[in-house]
Amino acid sequence: MNVQPIKHSRNSQYFIPGPSVWPVSLCASIILFFIGAANWLHDRWFGPYLLYLGLLCILGAMCAWFTNVIRENKASNYNTQVGYSFRWGMTWFIFSEVLFFASFFGALFYTRVFSVPELSGAIRPLTHILLWPDFSGGWPLLHNPDNRQFLGANSVGNIWGIPALNTLLLLSSGVTLTIAHWGLCLKRRAVLIGGLFFTILLGATFLGCQASEYYAAYQQHGLTLNAGSYGSLFFLLTGFHGAHVTIGSTMLIVMLIRSIQGDFSPENHFAFSATAWYWHFVDVVWLMLFIFFYWI
Repeated sequence: MNVQPIKHSRNSQYFIPGPSVWPVSLCASIILFFIGAANWLHDRWFGPYLLYLGLLCILGAMCAWFTNVIRENKASNYNTQVGYSFRWGMTWFIFSEVLFFASFFGALFYTRVFSVPELSGAIRPLTHILLWPDFSGGWPLLHNPDNRQFLGANSVGNIWGIPALNTLLLLSSGVTLTIAHWGLCLKRRAVLIGGLFFTILLGATFLGCQASEYYAAYQQHGLTLNAGSYGSLFFLLTGFHGAHVTIGSTMLIVMLIRSIQGDFSPENHFAFSATAWYWHFVDVVWLMLFIFFYWI
């Protein structure tokens, strides 16, 4: 990769990486992935193939991009100003993720606070009488206004089962990651590696429990994507959160490999810090999910 140091007014140099194809490649891969997912949901034969192709392209672009950035870091091309830029970039990225999930939580609150009460007559009785006189709203919404077209779930899982366990797992992973960071700052390599290992293990256990919850939702509770607004919101919120846990776990695996190789020092470990920020953000999102979707 060509590097282009640019001079500033203070006669310092600022490292600018050369043009990269990986951001565009990653965006195209994500678009391909979602095109495949949409067509799979509509029973198109090519949907699964596009989805898996998009997933492979995403993984390939991420690996190549990570490799380039790691190579630049090892070449000592970064300075304090680059560190500021990286931190601001990660801050804005996490802010965009906050807005991403805020739109989903907005859909959840609008459905629960406005749509369901209005259709059941709690806000405007005339709407209820004219449209769905037999509909009695509640949450979780098991019986939809037109239950023949969109059959609601027959039951929901126990909140103090897998959802509570997953909450404990993610909160614990935040603790182990903080311990790993503490070990890095104090140059205790064993604590760093052990903390990262247990964080990854907790994240993988979370994903396994979520897969088990999905299986039970489909097989035992009749809770599917076709089960009306409750089913759609359930899989939308928990599914995208699970995708973020998967991405975060992948990032943590990279951090573990780099920690074993001795790439980080107390003065130079922004990649670790950025991954930790992302993971703590994922933890907070799940805590909000547990409270506002499962509990309240």
